[in-house]
Amino acid sequence: MNSDDAAALASLLRSARLAHLGTLRQGAPLASMTLYLAAPDFSAFHLHVSRLAWHTQDMLADARVALSVAEIDDGRNDPFTLTRVTIRGEAEQLGQDEALKRAWLARFPAQAVNFEFADFSFWRIAPRDARFVAGFGRIHNLSAAELAAAARA
Repeated sequence: MNSDDAAALASLLRSARLAHLGTLRQGAPLASMTLYLAAPDFSAFHLHVSRLAWHTQDMLADARVALSVAEIDDGRNDPFTLTRVTIRGEAEQLGQDEALKRAWLARFPAQAVNFEFADFSFWRIAPRDARFVAGFGRIHNLSAAELAAAARA
């Protein structure tokens, strides 16, 4: 991947706040909108979700997930030229983490109320690989190491 595409990927993952989380629900795919926070080196992508949500129940049953992040549709003539990435990985529920909570609230201050509910917890998605579309004909299949290298762009 060239340096321009790596910079575009890093910018997308740092600026976007919404993702679609793909899980397996009773053997069938499910996609849910969620908020996410990328680790600075893209070694992890964090979620703060309720155990009442289907996607959380799914992650408890099968840790294999996909996280899809796309540039916001700006009304351009061809939306297929929007940058987008899908990250496949393994989800792991985390315990209390005050540093992660502070980072989460800095990015999502309106979500403070969710920390008052016992059913919310942090999850870490450890990337296995990713597929990044930087534009027409600029498609990159990335290992976790290559994804991490883009964080340095």
